[in-house]
Formats: sequence, structure tokens, C-alpha cells
Amino acid sequence: MRDHTKLRAFDLADDVAVLVYKATRGFPKEEIYGLTSQIRRAAVSVPSNIVEGCARESQVEYFRFLEIAFGSIRELHYQFDLAKRLGYMDNLDTSECDTKIVATEKVLNALIQSMRKD
Repeated sequence: MRDHTKLRAFDLADDVAVLVYKATRGFPKEEIYGLTSQIRRAAVSVPSNIVEGCARESQVEYFRFLEIAFGSIRELHYQFDLAKRLGYMDNLDTSECDTKIVATEKVLNALIQSMRKD
């Protein structure tokens, strides 16, 4: 079993999840079951899949969960951009969240790529 708390990808993904929850607090009420829910699920999916992958015994399963986490961070990146274009975050400074999403993508992708070489 691997320790997820030692992974930079987990730390970044965890930060993203917290930032996303804060950023989506002010979304329109009619989006509670729409984009708000989708964004929050994607944000929570990233660190959750890293944790679940770390709990798996086989390298193949670990790799599979990291790939799922990567798909979720890419999904979140799109949804976050969409919410900004829709004007749901006009009054917020989203630069920290944007930066963390991109950093998480890069670190997670690098981890996956390093595993492909093994």
C-alpha cells in the first residue's frame, strides 16, 4: 500500500478541491444540480482516485486510478473555464485555482508518464 500523503499530485488535487468548493459557493441556485454539482464532483474525484489507487495492491490498478484522476482534472479544467465564461465567477479572483488546476494536471501527468517507462 502506498502513502498518498507523500504525493505532490495528491497535495495539489486536495488544494484544488477546497478552492473549487469555495469558488462555487456563489454560483446561481439553479445550477446546484447542474454545473455546480459537476464541478464539485470532478474536483473531489481527483484526490479521491489518487487515494483509492494508492490503496490498491497491484501496480496496474494504481495506474488505472491515476489515469481516472487525470481524466477528472482535465474535465474540471474545462468546467471551471465554462463557469468563468458564463459569468459565474466574475467577482472572484480565480487565478489561484487556475494555477493549481494546471499544476495538478502537469504533476499527475508526469507521474503517469514515469510509470509508463517502468
